Amino acid sequence: MTSRRRFIAIVPLLGAAALARAEAPLVDPKDPQAVALGYTPDAAKADKAKYPKYAAGQTCGNCALYQGKAGDASGPCPLYAGKAVLAKGWCSAWVKRP
Repeated sequence: MTSRRRFIAIVPLLGAAALARAEAPLVDPKDPQAVALGYTPDAAKADKAKYPKYAAGQTCGNCALYQGKAGDASGPCPLYAGKAVLAKGWCSAWVKRP
């Protein structure tokens, strides 16, 4: 049987774990930060004339800034606080993962 003291210690941890699992909303491509960085939810549709740095194969999923797990459809990116980007997306801040 769990004591009341132990129960009170566990409850905040359960709440934090539930919040950590909550999916962050996806970045809206019309968001000012996304527009400034040229974010597109599909890297294949990146504006190659406007962003000549883009090269085939660059996606958010293989960017050093992407914080999602390998194989996830989306994950957090520090450039878009509190929001997630699609792994198949791209923006001009893409950096090769070491």
